[in-house]
Amino acid sequence: MAASDPLHTVLDRIVDFACSLINCDSCFVYVLEDNQLVLRASKNPHSDLVDHLGIWLGQGITGWVGWHREPVAIPSKALKDPRFKRFKDLPEDTFEAFLSVPILSRSKLVGVINLQHRKPYHHTENEVRLLTTIGHLVGAELERARLETENLQLSDRLESRKHIEKAKGVLQRDFGLDEDSAYKAMQRESRQRRKSMREIAEAIILNDDLRKSRLGEIGKPVVAENSSQATVDQTNIRES
Repeated sequence: MAASDPLHTVLDRIVDFACSLINCDSCFVYVLEDNQLVLRASKNPHSDLVDHLGIWLGQGITGWVGWHREPVAIPSKALKDPRFKRFKDLPEDTFEAFLSVPILSRSKLVGVINLQHRKPYHHTENEVRLLTTIGHLVGAELERARLETENLQLSDRLESRKHIEKAKGVLQRDFGLDEDSAYKAMQRESRQRRKSMREIAEAIILNDDLRKSRLGEIGKPVVAENSSQATVDQTNIRES
């Protein structure tokens, strides 16, 4: 997921808001996706784990909170709790205090918010109640943002597919390739140039449009120049 999509925008606001209300050394927000709680936002930078780390419901303290939909507050030695489970050697796993609450929307689990402290910290009843209330208040907005992001991603995939299909048609027409060979030629260029299939497809389409435009201007065939960026190598296509 892109960091600027609606879901991550809402998640970042949740992290900032939670940390402004309760001073902490770490804040994680997990989102429920197919029976897994996926780490989607963090106060501290964890680019290798955000959007990648998944926890099954019932697994670890976070999974327990998600499964039971109840908050858990541990003032010290959180790693000694029988529900605790280490994940990916997170530095936060050694933190002392742990507060975890469910994010709910109409009693439906949407995610989990975790706050952690390096040193022992006793969360007051008001703090537990406050973070729990936040979990209830942001649940509907988080669910809406998640659905909006999924719709955007679906639209983007469909648009990419449309570009790829059009580019395949150009290669089939210009080089006499069958559909499978045209697709494999684009895949090879994508790997070699380290660009997405959509970028390769857009370059092919742009090159074809420029050639048609020049043909229309001068009324005779013109050999199109190679794009300075992502354009399929015609020699490689012929060899395929």
